[in-house]
Formats: sequence, C-alpha cells, structure tokens
Amino acid sequence: MRKVGKKSTLAGVIFAILLVALNLRPAISSIGPMLEPIRADLSLTNGQVSLLTAVPVLCMGLFAPFAIVFNRRFGFKRSIGFLLAIIGLFTLGRGLWPSYFNLLLSSFFIGIAIAIIGPMLSAMIKRDFPNRTASLIGVYSFGMGLGATLAAGFTSVVYAASGWPAGLAIWSGLALAALIVWLRTAEPKSDLDGQVVPESTLIIARSPWKNLKAWYMLLFFGFQSAFFFSMLTWLAPIAIDKGLSVLAAGAVVTVMTAVQIVCNISVPLLFSRYPNRFHWVLAVLSFGTVGILLLMFAGTWSVWLAAALIGVALGGLFPIALLLPLDATDSADEANSWAAMTQSGGYLISAFMPFIIGVIYDNTGNHDISLWLFLSFVFFMILFAYLLNRKA
Repeated sequence: MRKVGKKSTLAGVIFAILLVALNLRPAISSIGPMLEPIRADLSLTNGQVSLLTAVPVLCMGLFAPFAIVFNRRFGFKRSIGFLLAIIGLFTLGRGLWPSYFNLLLSSFFIGIAIAIIGPMLSAMIKRDFPNRTASLIGVYSFGMGLGATLAAGFTSVVYAASGWPAGLAIWSGLALAALIVWLRTAEPKSDLDGQVVPESTLIIARSPWKNLKAWYMLLFFGFQSAFFFSMLTWLAPIAIDKGLSVLAAGAVVTVMTAVQIVCNISVPLLFSRYPNRFHWVLAVLSFGTVGILLLMFAGTWSVWLAAALIGVALGGLFPIALLLPLDATDSADEANSWAAMTQSGGYLISAFMPFIIGVIYDNTGNHDISLWLFLSFVFFMILFAYLLNRKA
C-alpha cells in the first residue's frame, strides 16, 4: 500500500475532499429558486412542490446510518465514488426528464447519497488527518457552504437563459468533476504523516446509541441544523415583514450565507490555538443571539447587521457539530458510527422545523413566536454543549 509522502499528493487529497463537499448541497439548494417555475410549469400544488426540498433532508436523517455498512463493505474510496455518480446521474436526469415524478425520485436518491457521504467524509478525515481534523473539517464545511451558495445564486442565471430543467441539471457537471478528481487522488488508509494503517487494525466500533454523550451530540447537531434550515427558509420573509423589498430580502440571505462561508473555514483554523469547543459555542452563539434580538426589537436598519451576525453563528456551529464525534472517538470506524448517529437524528429533527415555523406563521400572521423559537434553539445548543464539556 503506497504511503502519502508528498505535499502535492496531500494537496490533491484535500482538493478532492473539497470537491466532494461541494456536491453535498447544490442538488437541494438549486431547487429553492426554481420552486415557483416548477410549480407553474408542472401544475403542482404548494404541498407537492415543497416535497422536493423536504424529501432530501428527510433522507439525510433516515439513511445516514448506512454509512457504516458502506464503509465496512466497500471502503471509503469506492463508496464515495459510487455515491457521487448517483448524485451526478440523478441531477442530470432532472434536465433530461423534467417530470414531477422524476424530480421526486431524484430528490430521494440524491438525499440518500448525501446522507451516506456525510458521515463517511468525516470518518475519512479522522483516519487520514488525525492531527488536523479541525482544519480539514473546515475545508469540508466550507465546501458545503460554497456549493449551496453557488447553486442558489447561479441556478437562476441558467434558468433565465435555458429554463429550469437546465438550471437543475447543470450541477451534474460538478459531480462529474468531483468523481474524476476523487478517483484519481483519494488515498486509502493513510494519515497526514504518511503512516499506513493496516486493514487488521481498523477497529469495529460498538454502537454509540447507548452512549449518553452521543445523544448530546445528536441533539446539538439537530438544533444547529434546525437553526440553519429555519434561517435559510424564513430569514427573507422576516426581512420582508420588517419592511424590506423582496429583492433586498434576497440580498439579506446572501449576506448571511456569505458570512457563514467565511466562518466555515476561518473558525476551525483557530481551534488548534483555542481548542475548547464549549467556549467556541458560547462565542459564536453570542453573535447569533444578538442577531435574533435585533430582528425582534430593532428597526429595518438592523436586518443587514442581524443577517451578518447570524451568519457568524451558523458558520461556526456547523464545523463544531461535525467535529464533536471525531473528538470523542479513536478510530475511523468509530467516528463513522458516531457521525452517522448524530447526523441521522439531527437531520430528522431539523427536517420538520421550517414546516413547523410555517404553520406557526400561518396561524399567527407574524414571526414573533418564530424568533422566540430561534432563541430556544440557542438555549438548547448551549445546554448540550455544556453537558458535553462537563462530561469530557
């Protein structure tokens, strides 16, 4: 088995991780800007079209545990390569067969692929970069955020030129690029120092489902994910209620996601100097809390600042949530099991939160309760981060 000894090879592996991460959001986030054109063109109800974004997130919760099966049977390289091909084929199929059935079918299989890749990518980072997990998780989370932002922004541009089927299908090219790079550069079972990990030393981990700490991580991941998806869905309507135009409200969301992307990669780079995760949770959530309070009590001028502050919180929380299972485990297989559990339960929690907020808004006509609900997310994240810190 060949060792990883050259910096150029390491850079290739890191680039491959970045490209894989880039593909974990575009198939979902590209649907959002196209919901109305799809609904009108295919004569769908709002309920039907909403399933196109709900199904992938639900699959991300239901199928994440299969990452353990895929890794043990096929290994990281073959599994992730196969799942990238699934994402690319079903994304391309949206343009070739633009029917509601195919859109729903593609959402289902793409959601499964994303669900399985997520924990496996975390586990691979644990295995290959045991001394720099925080930095590589930063690359991973940066890639996901960048992919989501690119798809949300450029899908509309392609739609204006060629229609919504092309706007959705174009992201298959990103999956193809990632697949080529992944198969050419991904190195099996090697850490940053070039040491080879024999197959016989890979420990088959015990299930984390009976471990209280794993449950704390699951709930932390769930509330940070609920915070992210709820803000992504409802920040623009909240901004409109505060007096902004539809165009300005969309720009507010762009500000939030841009700040989030910067923090996705910059915050983890500081973990080696300031390693205490609980202190980081308190720090980034202090920004988010101020942002929520501005939305609750300040005027229209505050929306832009609030979006930036919330972006800091979202950008810092996600890499922390990804790192917690890696901090608590000793092997890649164990990290895969813990990451699969936390992401499975966490995404199931978050899948329903934007819908619940929508129901609340339908019944109250304002976002007052929604904003208090966001503050409750902050409270619960601090609570579970404290419990994890205390148990450490």
